[in-house]
Amino acid sequence: MAKVKIKKNDEVLVIAGKDKGARGRVLRVVPATGKALVEGVNVIKRHTRADPNQQSQGGIVEKEAPIQISNLKVICPETGEPTRVGRTRLADGTAARVSKKSGKPF
Repeated sequence: MAKVKIKKNDEVLVIAGKDKGARGRVLRVVPATGKALVEGVNVIKRHTRADPNQQSQGGIVEKEAPIQISNLKVICPETGEPTRVGRTRLADGTAARVSKKSGKPF
């Protein structure tokens, strides 16, 4: 299990797979499996059955499936371009994530 550099609510770009080129916001990160749930990316269809108590309606439900973190690149908030993520210590001693492209923390 490697250190995950993508966090919830990050804007990411898909760099490989069927949704290559798609951008979306990270909804959830699962470090144990190395996957992330991205809004509007890797959408699958689930055939669901209605509850016997009629609490939920059956039918075909579209939802996002997890995508491998290695297929995602974080988009720098400053430049709006995809970038790699590094870590650095700020002047006050706190750690921060930095864009490898612009060098600015985010």
